[in-house]
Amino acid sequence: MFCENVFVDGLVSDSKYVFQYCKNVEVHNARITTKDSFWECDNVSVFDSVLDGEYLAWHSKNVRLVRCHIAGEQPLCYLDGITLEDCTFDSACDRAFEDSKRIDATILGEISEIKNPISGRIIADKVGKVTYDEFAKGHNTIITEKTA
Repeated sequence: MFCENVFVDGLVSDSKYVFQYCKNVEVHNARITTKDSFWECDNVSVFDSVLDGEYLAWHSKNVRLVRCHIAGEQPLCYLDGITLEDCTFDSACDRAFEDSKRIDATILGEISEIKNPISGRIIADKVGKVTYDEFAKGHNTIITEKTA
């Protein structure tokens, strides 16, 4: 918690609250099973990793995930600046990207549920349920399925 300028390669963790309130974090080849990882962080890059847990990267800024597999409940919500490059989502992931803005996501495979994204673009091989409910703060996200 509260660390800056971190470089990690090969981390395996099943602890709660991994990387909270951190700045300038770069992670490679990790397997993180946790709750609330990367919470309220700024400038995070994660490469070739498995991120499994509730509330991944909530309230963070400038997060980049490259070739990661994402699992868990309500990932990537309340973010300002999230980039996904060739990431995959577990089928049980629900309500992804809620109240997130400046989204730039390329997803391999299916994302089963997207809820109330504010702005940006999400491209996936397959998109399941997309919800904009009465609490939505915007409708400026372009969500598309890749064409063969």
